[in-house]
Amino acid sequence: MANLKSSIKRARQNVKRRARNRMVRSRTRTYVKKADTLIASGDKGDAEEAVREAISQLDRAVSKGILHRNNAARRKARLMARFNAL
Repeated sequence: MANLKSSIKRARQNVKRRARNRMVRSRTRTYVKKADTLIASGDKGDAEEAVREAISQLDRAVSKGILHRNNAARRKARLMARFNAL
């Protein structure tokens, strides 16, 4: 357990940030999974909308500093490749 006042505060901040980061990361994964499911089903109209939403969520995670921009770019590229193969 932290002893110094500053380290106690830092521990509190880390707990809050971890919870917030997990929320955003989970939401991002959910949108990507939803897009993958719709791509697999072959429904082009709904899949396009889901891919757009997933890309938006990935960009949002990057802007919040939760994902590295190259990681998000790779995920978006793979998602679009799967969509374009439809």
